[in-house]
Amino acid sequence: MARYTGAVCKLCRREGKKLFLKGDRCYTGKCAIERRSYAPGQHGQNRKKTSEYGLQLRAKQTAKRYYGIQEGQFHKYFLMAERRQGVSGENLLRICESRLDNVVYLLGWASSRAEARQLTIHAHYLVNGKKVDIPSYLLKEGDVVSIKAKSLDSDKIKAVLEANASRPVPTWLDKDAENNSAKITRMPEREEIGVPVEEHLIIEFYSK
Repeated sequence: MARYTGAVCKLCRREGKKLFLKGDRCYTGKCAIERRSYAPGQHGQNRKKTSEYGLQLRAKQTAKRYYGIQEGQFHKYFLMAERRQGVSGENLLRICESRLDNVVYLLGWASSRAEARQLTIHAHYLVNGKKVDIPSYLLKEGDVVSIKAKSLDSDKIKAVLEANASRPVPTWLDKDAENNSAKITRMPEREEIGVPVEEHLIIEFYSK
């Protein structure tokens, strides 16, 4: 499966906003957006006015890059969102939010979504007591996510948990820090989803 292997800070600069792809670095003065808030490339500082199509494309690219999802998977989520009841744009973001790697990141069990994907692939987490090593696994209301007992002895996991112990957790996740587990109590409301994008533009892009 194809994946982006370039400098992720360029992605934030291209979208002109923080996508929090580098973990703790994004909260410091070393953040690329803080230092160079224009698009990368030779003509990055001479960007022309964006067309309607361009706005829709940038919204889609921003959401994809924020969650670390490839085009084929993201389009699949769009089709799923359209089939569900409710507002398609909000459904799309809820689907992205319910990915296992995203939930692991939100719980503070990884410093970035990229790290969450890596740790998930290495089978450090359980869903309802069973090993799941698929980052794109979609969690449902009532599912319980936990850190595998053996993984708690890992220096990497210990360091991650210590570094992110004070990170606030969304209210739709009921985290039990003592037992290193969490329950998905409900799906998030739009105002609880942090992706900096107007989701209706994504729907318009795919609906053409």
